Amino acid sequence: MSRWWQGAVGYEIYPRSFADSNDDGVGDLEGIRQRLPYLDWLGVDAVWIGPFYDSPGLDHGYDVADYRAVNPIHGDLVDFENLIADAHGRGIRVIVDIVPNHSSSQHFWFREAQQGRSNPYRDYYIWRDPAADGGPPNNWVSHFGGPAWTLDEASGQYWCHLFLPEQPDLNWANPAVLDEFDAILRFWCDRGVDGFRVDVAHALMKDPQLRDNPQQLPVADPTNPKEVFDSFEHLYDLDQDSTVEIFKRWNKVVAPYDAVLIGESHPRSIDRVARYVRDEALHTVFYLDPGRMGWAPGEILDKLEAVHRSTDKGISWIIDNHDESRSVTRFGGGEAGRRRSLAVMTFMMALGGFPFLWEGQELGLVDGLIADAHLEDPIATRNEHGIGRDRTRTVMPWDTSHANGFAPSAEPWLPAPPRHPEETVEVQRQDEESWLNRHRRLLAVRKAHPDLWSAPPEWLPSPAAAVRMLGRGSTLALTNLDAVAHRVELPAGSWHIFYQSGPAAATRPVTSPFEMEPETSYLLVTAI
Repeated sequence: MSRWWQGAVGYEIYPRSFADSNDDGVGDLEGIRQRLPYLDWLGVDAVWIGPFYDSPGLDHGYDVADYRAVNPIHGDLVDFENLIADAHGRGIRVIVDIVPNHSSSQHFWFREAQQGRSNPYRDYYIWRDPAADGGPPNNWVSHFGGPAWTLDEASGQYWCHLFLPEQPDLNWANPAVLDEFDAILRFWCDRGVDGFRVDVAHALMKDPQLRDNPQQLPVADPTNPKEVFDSFEHLYDLDQDSTVEIFKRWNKVVAPYDAVLIGESHPRSIDRVARYVRDEALHTVFYLDPGRMGWAPGEILDKLEAVHRSTDKGISWIIDNHDESRSVTRFGGGEAGRRRSLAVMTFMMALGGFPFLWEGQELGLVDGLIADAHLEDPIATRNEHGIGRDRTRTVMPWDTSHANGFAPSAEPWLPAPPRHPEETVEVQRQDEESWLNRHRRLLAVRKAHPDLWSAPPEWLPSPAAAVRMLGRGSTLALTNLDAVAHRVELPAGSWHIFYQSGPAAATRPVTSPFEMEPETSYLLVTAI
């Protein structure tokens, strides 16, 4: 059965940074609604909106205090319903974040749980007695620095938190938590939501015995939370097989609404990725590695091919998101980084699944510049050597007016120098060869040639580690991420280029052998 997200392209919006309609310095739902004409023009099929729920904001929305309420800084339910109606009127689907691994410590459930061991909400969270020495129950560590356990002085027990202490992990072994989230999903689906991006989808269930994780690497800098976290093999706090059963249940909940479930999943190995999208669990999962890597052409392509071979239609492909440095910066910066970023994204468009752009990616943005005094991310502000996520979250540059058009007169919540005119939507829309218009053409050709995502894939022999050839029905995707040109033998047929990631050229016939320019991808079509 064909589903609406098959062949679709999504666009991630970080609501704090996209558009500020009421001039308070923070983006809001009405600001998103007002910018829907741009997204319609760009050609996206769906928007994924980051968390806008009621929240104290210690992790900027990923600490949810009420899963059914809109944070007043972003608007209210009427604003959300207006956004849904306008988006649907334009044929744009709306996907929202759901944050099920943890709530805010300000959530009613946790405030009740802190009242004592006999409180009916106590088991909504993970509590354990101290170890024999009085310390945390095991050696688990937080993504954001320090142990994954905080002592509740009143009860003498520790609560588990894989992120901030103010983000206590929910106990998904408790049937009551399952029931709560069934109702939350239905609440938003009843308001027209077309799907959910599931935050930290691989972390919900924990090892029932709470065993220590093996430490596999020494830690040179204990003040760097990423280095500490990556030093462990996360066998017992992440990626438990039982987590998949939760998503099979969710699949049944959202099926009557034709809503999509997209997991933010980072399994321990590539061969575990497909587990999340088999047997009617999640519909698709983000493959995150390309969004974290520097410029390593052979390794990038090896990973893309390996994941694609494991599941053709179950991946949401990205090279950028709200958690990592922008691909243009990671891939070398400047024009080289932009060229490489678009080359990888072009090839991803032939990998099937449900690819996403991150706001501003279509403009070829590099990371924003933020003074240390203005950093907001708790990874950076709570750790001496933590590398935070603020530089990818600076405001969307619409034009050359105040705050690049983000707000009429207010200073943005995340202060940063204005972007250059050449980085703005206003200027790039006028240039047919801009990065914006190249991305727009890429989305258009994916729609025009459904074989790119629907025809059976066939990986063809490649002449170099940084080159790949993928045939799909009447189409052929070629990528050369190498620093030198390569010649490739094309399959039999009358081939025409209909898109290339380099400077645009008119659709033209090509013959074999075909010479691929360095760091360029091509989409070809043939009359069979």
